[in-house]
Amino acid sequence: MEDMTDTHHDLSRPRETGQPTDRPGRGIVRHLPLAVILLAAVAGFVTLRDYISFETLAEHREALLALRDAHYVLIAGAFLLIYVAIVAFSLPGAAVTSVTGGFLFGLAAGTVFNVVAATVGALLIFLAARAGLGQTLATRMDASEGRLGKLKAGLRENEVSVLLLLRLVPVVPFFVANLLPALVGVKLRSFLWTTALGIIPGALVFTSIGVGVGEVFDRGETPDLSLLWAPQVLGPLLGLAALAALPMVIRAIRGRREI
Repeated sequence: MEDMTDTHHDLSRPRETGQPTDRPGRGIVRHLPLAVILLAAVAGFVTLRDYISFETLAEHREALLALRDAHYVLIAGAFLLIYVAIVAFSLPGAAVTSVTGGFLFGLAAGTVFNVVAATVGALLIFLAARAGLGQTLATRMDASEGRLGKLKAGLRENEVSVLLLLRLVPVVPFFVANLLPALVGVKLRSFLWTTALGIIPGALVFTSIGVGVGEVFDRGETPDLSLLWAPQVLGPLLGLAALAALPMVIRAIRGRREI
């Protein structure tokens, strides 16, 4: 009996020692999607910034229109996939692609395609970040009882307002608005619907620029993206941002929770 007991212990030891060694490997796998995105973003910035441009669009616009007319569904599908990849991997040219959506598909369809593609790409970044670094940070924030814990509680209470503000305030980079919510552990459904809703105003602006971009090219000019900062555009965006922040302001005034 003693020999059998010793044998049993010997057989069980590799399993006990093997469990901790598997955890670092699983941790690396969890961080791999975000690492791939970051590497692709750096590589894309170096290699693609001179190719996805208004000059390229102007040069190939007739060919693109001909392809759209001959194979609308195929071109629409290719456009969506390219735009999703640009957003998901934070590649340069998102603004040019949004304008191209308006140029190829018009205001209504172009806006829908731009919003859908940008939302899907943002979702991929969110899931990649949440699976790795975001899971670690969210767990630490949940376990904290100090200022970090209060910050987490405040974010949970004002989650929708904060997410909409990230989308509506033009100065927040799109990549940051995709990454930050994953790092603080916001709910997936809240991220998804606030992203889709919050990017509609900006998508309308860029798509509308694309609708008239042909005339701009005919004059030998480049589309003016500074339209986003024009008072007639910036004013409504800031108004929507203020409306999104209103519930958070009311809670702060009432003193229900210190953020």
